[in-house]
Amino acid sequence: MGEEKLLPREKIQVKGAETLSNEELLALVLGSGCSSCDVFQLSRNLSDYLSSVNEFPTMTDLLKVRGLGRAKAAKVLACLELSSRYMLGSRAISVTKPEDLESKLSYLKYEDQEHMVLVTLNSSNVVINIHELTTGLVNQTLVHPRETFVHAIEDRAVSVILVHNHPSGSSEPSVEDLHLTKAMCSAGKIVQIPVIDHLIIGRRGLTSLCRLYPELFEKFL
Repeated sequence: MGEEKLLPREKIQVKGAETLSNEELLALVLGSGCSSCDVFQLSRNLSDYLSSVNEFPTMTDLLKVRGLGRAKAAKVLACLELSSRYMLGSRAISVTKPEDLESKLSYLKYEDQEHMVLVTLNSSNVVINIHELTTGLVNQTLVHPRETFVHAIEDRAVSVILVHNHPSGSSEPSVEDLHLTKAMCSAGKIVQIPVIDHLIIGRRGLTSLCRLYPELFEKFL
């Protein structure tokens, strides 16, 4: 039997999952079509929708796809959620407030050295990438705007968020933290990639410098 005649279930067994198109993979998940279209048309409808969004869909979102009922939408949501849990970084994170990043960066709470991290964002405030810039001493880390914004430029980021931890456990900003924030915001203005927040993570929580010192930032969450 030639490859062009293989149905998705046969093709995944013979050729592997990586050889299936998005529509074929969705057809396997859905299992069947509906009264108004077959499984392949339904898969195309769903694929078109998923390709057009940059946030994790809800049940309400998926029910807007023509032909997709609650049972099939639930299957799709389950697959997407499992994928996001097992394949780290695969789920798009939309940042509307600092706490949206807390779960993704919670590992920093337990580090015994300071880590400076850069979060790059697209025009919809969705995370493009998370870069670890430096690992420092017990109570300080050194970072230069040059190393910071080269990542942002490579990611074609529209804006960035700086994040670092305090091994002491406190998330209160130091004088050095404020000086660094001011320098990075100035550099961001020059390259036209604004720093929209600087988060400090400690064992007892998270502090947003943008909330405390909004005058340092061009725009804020």
